[in-house]
Amino acid sequence: MNLKREMFWTRVGILVTLLATGFVYRDIGHILRDAAKAGRSGIVFEEYFFLFIISILVYGNLLYQMTRIGYFRRLLKHQPASPYKLDRFYQDGLQTTPSLTVLIPSYKEEARVVKQTVLSAALQSYPKRRVVLLVDDPPFPKAAEDREKLDAARRIPQEIQALFAPLARRFEEAESRFTERLKKPVWDAADEHVTLMQHYYEVLRWFRERAASFAVSDHTDRLFIEMTYGKRVQEFEKRIQELDAGLRDSHKLFSEKELCREFRRLATLFRVEVSTFERKAYENLSHESNKAMNLNSYISLMGKSYEEEMTEEKVYLAASSSSAARHFPDSDYLITLDADSLLDSDYALRLIYFMEQPGNEKFAVVQTPYSAVPDAPGILERTAGATTDMQYLIHQGFTRHRATFWVGANALLRKKALNDIAVTEKERGHVITKYIQDRTVIEDTESSVDMIERGWQLYNFPERLSFSATPPDFGALLIQRQRWANGGLIILPKLLRYFFTSGFKAFGKMKEMFMRFHYLSSISGVNVGILVLLLFPFENNMRCFWLPLTAVPYYYFYWRDLKMAGYGTKDLFRVYVMNLFLIPVNLSGVIKSIVQGTTGRKIPFKRTPKTVGRTNAPLKYVVYELLILAYCAAAFVLDVFHRRWFHALFSFGTTLCFVYAVTRFLDLGGILSTLRQPETLPVPAGDPSEETVENSAAGA
Repeated sequence: MNLKREMFWTRVGILVTLLATGFVYRDIGHILRDAAKAGRSGIVFEEYFFLFIISILVYGNLLYQMTRIGYFRRLLKHQPASPYKLDRFYQDGLQTTPSLTVLIPSYKEEARVVKQTVLSAALQSYPKRRVVLLVDDPPFPKAAEDREKLDAARRIPQEIQALFAPLARRFEEAESRFTERLKKPVWDAADEHVTLMQHYYEVLRWFRERAASFAVSDHTDRLFIEMTYGKRVQEFEKRIQELDAGLRDSHKLFSEKELCREFRRLATLFRVEVSTFERKAYENLSHESNKAMNLNSYISLMGKSYEEEMTEEKVYLAASSSSAARHFPDSDYLITLDADSLLDSDYALRLIYFMEQPGNEKFAVVQTPYSAVPDAPGILERTAGATTDMQYLIHQGFTRHRATFWVGANALLRKKALNDIAVTEKERGHVITKYIQDRTVIEDTESSVDMIERGWQLYNFPERLSFSATPPDFGALLIQRQRWANGGLIILPKLLRYFFTSGFKAFGKMKEMFMRFHYLSSISGVNVGILVLLLFPFENNMRCFWLPLTAVPYYYFYWRDLKMAGYGTKDLFRVYVMNLFLIPVNLSGVIKSIVQGTTGRKIPFKRTPKTVGRTNAPLKYVVYELLILAYCAAAFVLDVFHRRWFHALFSFGTTLCFVYAVTRFLDLGGILSTLRQPETLPVPAGDPSEETVENSAAGA
């Protein structure tokens, strides 16, 4: 794809959108003038309301095209760090290498899913790392299934540590022996090449065997093998070739410094501490049932030592200086990683290299917004993945205009920045430190505003280095998208306060505001606007020739970007249908935000299920979809009867979209089966965040 050409045509698209919108405003202005002269106040109100809706839709249209240009401009300038530059973390020695801790919050996840994520983190090609699985299940579950999941989660770090330990010891000893040989007056670089090659052949066999023995059951497994094992096979094949070239040509022999680097790389490949932590086992840590407080609880302990104390059959963590106390090492950087996400093996290496560059000291968060796992087998999962991959483009464009938001599925955080935004509160009489706000269920978004208020910056790295699972069915998608829609309106006043207090007269600040405001308000504005267009026949307005032209550039470029991301033309239609289909889901999240804003009661956090089988959607949402379908069909009949031909065409097209969505996105057979024989998983005591989740017999 010729990026400069794409940028040129996108600018043309923006111009077309603005001109078409201007002509729409002109035509509606004529209707308004005539209605006002005739004293028809109802028509005047209707026209102003229609103008408001069109303005909201055009707002999103323009923002997409602006972020598209921003993303392509960044791609043109992006120069990936060379392997030579990245090797500095192995050349400089571990004393000067920044430390990294990967935190993986987990709540009742499938062990298979979690283990892949932990392995993806543990095998990062970064020399100084730790991985902590933050198990948030109730520590004393009553249900047998919950006990099995908890035991399985606790075993994962032990199994990985046992798998790595023999290799780690062997290669650490190899580095130690190499260091001793360097102390001799004479040593042979060619002999060291041979020794290093032998060790790398052993590493190569290990990765090949792990890849070959892994049981593949779906597209996520294939991606895991490719990213975690396959890429490392290619990496070590290349290193062996480089060593072999040195044996064939003495001019290509590694220097002492280069050999030290390679032995250090070998020694740190499997040297990683993998552990678990369960905050709910301790009375004086937060028990708020959400991901943010799970992370906050562990972060608050870092850099200190604690001992367990038992009081009235409750366990407390008490600060201690005793050598027998458990120490929680501090880190320069953290990665917060969802338990269904996978990282490229160079993720930490590349992002920490960026953070360590001169001039980047005020970056608090750097991330690669996650992409969908490719080759999804189902239409709904594929379509939801397409929307995720388009969000990747938008987020990359945000960075061009300093409007980045933290996306919590996989982000590298500077610990110093978290300390800077930390606040303390009391929970059940205990002082709790909050680094990540949990006022809303989109905790990373609010924390983004906290960071920019303190002068920190956020950055999207312009490479696809992380992937996350996409909901495979409507039930799981409903939970995810309802959570995404819940909280933007609550955070919006904080964002406005930041801009009005900091001032935004500069053009760059205006563009930042333009994008951040849309990010927080668009779900409510767009979904309300589309619903109103469905409910009310704006026949006169729909006769405007210029109206469809306002949307043509948006859909054309969206289609091109889908193609660039590996999707087809049909997926553009499916994305449009899914956006219509999610109107009641998104509006339910918006309504919850309004309720929380008026009552002050936090909305319970609900995780996206990653169950085997189908997650059933609550029946009321299925009914909402069917009601909208019935309404659109009835509206079409009424439009034809009243000769509202343009709105009739709109109603007919929308009806067809909902018919497609109901038949392709909903498992009607499973829904009917559930209605005949409902099976509901009980909610564990002490976990109010976990709303009732209904599963089919297969899913349970």
